This record gives sequence, C-alpha cells and structure tokens, in this order.
Amino acid sequence: MENRITLKELAKLLNVSISTVSKALNDSPEISPQTQKRVKELAALHHYVPNMLAQNLKTRHTRTIGVIIPAILPHFFAEALHGIETKASELGYRIIICISNECIQKEAESVQTLIKGQVDGLIMSLSQETQARMEIEHLKPIFSRKVPFVLFDRVLKQIECDKVSINDSLQAEQATVALLNSGCKRVAYFSGISDTSVDTERKKGYLEAVKNYGVSQKMVDFDPKNFPDEKLKDLLQNKKIDGIIASDELGAILVMKSALNSGFRIPEDLSVIGFTNGLMSEHFRPSLSTVDQHAEEQGKLALETMVDRIEGKLPPEPIVYKLETSIIHRNSTRHKALQPVN
Repeated sequence: MENRITLKELAKLLNVSISTVSKALNDSPEISPQTQKRVKELAALHHYVPNMLAQNLKTRHTRTIGVIIPAILPHFFAEALHGIETKASELGYRIIICISNECIQKEAESVQTLIKGQVDGLIMSLSQETQARMEIEHLKPIFSRKVPFVLFDRVLKQIECDKVSINDSLQAEQATVALLNSGCKRVAYFSGISDTSVDTERKKGYLEAVKNYGVSQKMVDFDPKNFPDEKLKDLLQNKKIDGIIASDELGAILVMKSALNSGFRIPEDLSVIGFTNGLMSEHFRPSLSTVDQHAEEQGKLALETMVDRIEGKLPPEPIVYKLETSIIHRNSTRHKALQPVN
C-alpha cells in the first residue's frame, strides 16, 4: 500500500510549521487565505488523509456512536435505524451497529465491544431476554465509565438514562376503543412479542379499555414461528371474538392470514389493528389498520438527544420523550365513525 503523506511532510514541502498546515486545513482565521489555498492544493495533490486516531486522541471524541438493536428484520427497527443513520450523518457523526438477536449475552458482548471501541455514546433498544429476566447487570459498565446512554422504544424504568418512545399503553387503549366504537363487541389482544416492555404497556392499555367498556377480556400469547391457527379458528367459529389488537405488525399479519385461510372475512367477521406502519401493513390484502409508531422519528430523536448529551447541551437529569402517534385506518377495520379516548 502506498505510504500516506503526513502533516510533517506537507509542512516540510511548504516550508511552514506543522501547526500552520493543520490550522490551514481546518480553515483557521489565523491563517491567511493565500496560505490556506497553498496548503490545501498541495494536500489534494498528494491525496492527504487526516489521521483520525490522532485527532480523536486530541479531542477525546471519536464522533462515533454505537447502536444496539434487538433485530434488523422487523420494519420498525429498520426504519428507526434509518432515522438514526440519517441524523448522525447530518450532524457529522458515524454509527456502529450491533444486533443482539433478542439475546442478553449478545447484548452484553455488544456493549463491551462498543465501549472498548471508544464510542462517544450508546443508543439501544433492549433485547427481549433482558426485559424478560429484568437483568441489567451487563449495562453497568456504561454507567461506571460515564458513557452517554439513550434507550428507545423498549425501555425500562429501572434504568436511569435518556429515553425516547411512544405512550404504548395509551395507544393500545385508543386502538381497542376504536374497534369497540366501530361495532366490535368482543375484542381480544394477540401478542407475539411477550416479555417486552412495549407488550406489557400495550396489554395495560387494552385491559383499561375493555374494563371501561364493561366487556370481557381475552389475551393470547403466541410464538410467531408457530401461530395457533386452530385456537383462532375456534374463537371465531364460536363467536368469542370479532376484533383483535395485535402487538406488532407481524402478529397482525399472521392473525389476518390465519383467519382468511379459515374462510373468515376481514373486517366483516374480524377487525384487526396492529402496531408499526410498515410495508406489510400497506400491501397485505386487505390492508392493515395500524398504530403508526413513527419509527424513523424515534430514531432521529434518539440520535439528536445523544448528540446533545455528548456536547453538554442537556441538564444532568435524564430526558424522557414520548412521541405522539396516530391510528391509520385501512381495510382491516370497519368504516364507521371512530371516537378517540376522552
């Protein structure tokens, strides 16, 4: 590989000090425009590349942020990651991405890798296993080393840090009320993401709505890899349910696919509302009514919060953001006036 020219070598060729070359390349007002022009032209001629390691040692910042997400396939995390990367690029930062695959051990390894890599901060959405076991010991190095930390979407009250999410409980309550106001009498909650904070909050909202309306509750947890087709078929055949709030987009699509395969009509026999406004929601037939979680906006806000924390623009106390969301009504719900929660 061709040897790169150094600041020292540029200075020697120009017969100026190393400091002058460095300041000229960084547009310092201390250096005349003529000298800046000479330095930059020679640097370009020799394909000069700044030594980032040396700069980082000097400033004590790498302008690099670590991001740990539970999975990359769900549309929500793909959109959130897009928001994080877009905003990072806009603000002059880079990101390093790790995927925990819903595993606490992988999450712990990612934390150690990123901290050792001298990132300026960490943005994370917690793994399912971390939340199920309520174990956060592996996150202690973040705090002991005073690394700025932002949680988004999946958060825990026990962790004191900046957080970005939506009001999952309220949104689930509003979605349940929307189904009840559209004519549904027996609304169930189906979840394929049990043991996560978002699922716990959405269940709370669902239970609050059915309690306020005086209707019976029905909650079903399932493994997305083994959907309970016969159970859903039995519930529909015996008219035990006519509406479903699904915990996430994939869960809602699996519900509709199973119901359609069993000969039931959507929304005439079964109305469905899911979470996350992804491509599957829009293009499945019938299209899925869904709670728009504004994933990209969550990602952008998480990154902005991180940068503000790194640059000392926030107060010492953690900041908690709750984004407003909305229900997008498509063809999986009945077309009747839908009223929000008072």
